[in-house]
Amino acid sequence: MTKGNLYLIPVPLTESELGNVAPTDLKSLVASLSIFLVENAKTARQWLKWYGHPTELRQLAILELKASDGAGELAGYLAPLLEGENIGLMSEAGCPGVADPGANIVREAHQREIRVIPLVGPSSILLALMASGLDGQRFAFHGYLPIDRSQRLKAIATLEQRSRRDQETQIFIETPYRNGPLFQALIDTCQSQTLLCIATDVTGHNESIATRTIAEWRKQIPDLEKRPTVFLLLAI
Repeated sequence: MTKGNLYLIPVPLTESELGNVAPTDLKSLVASLSIFLVENAKTARQWLKWYGHPTELRQLAILELKASDGAGELAGYLAPLLEGENIGLMSEAGCPGVADPGANIVREAHQREIRVIPLVGPSSILLALMASGLDGQRFAFHGYLPIDRSQRLKAIATLEQRSRRDQETQIFIETPYRNGPLFQALIDTCQSQTLLCIATDVTGHNESIATRTIAEWRKQIPDLEKRPTVFLLLAI
């Protein structure tokens, strides 16, 4: 029996970009699926409704992935693929598996020789890098830095040293309500000439992307209160 395909479905970062991320062929593909593995069922239903799925949402199989899922649970999710059914994988926003859940189920699919098909969609990390003017040839994404202030300061100093040594852009994010302390730690730790890009509300109505030196940021404190933000650092 021919196995099904696991489709990695992009989800808009904000409602502002709805018209830009879902071409007709993507909507048609989503409409052909009846099983979805998702990060958040409520969010997934909202986007499936926007995608114009022809089936009543309550009739779709929308299964939430959990961080605690073990081999048994993952095998259960993949079982329909082995029977020839196609499945869609969706994160809450952006691209599955990139700073979002999904890697474990994708890895399991590869082990079972199931075809994994990534679909083009928005990633705040790549969009921020594109717009930053910083080095896009050598870069590293570090996810979240430590919450503890002393550990965070140490991590920032290490990233700045690495960036200077390798001329490599360092990218990281933070939970929106902790943006302020992270920004303060950056301007307290980094050298004045180091470049810092702050990309906030990427693709949203209030999008703001600016690259300045640490010295310049010290004179102009940005409004990051509860706003999704990507931080990019390049030591020069």
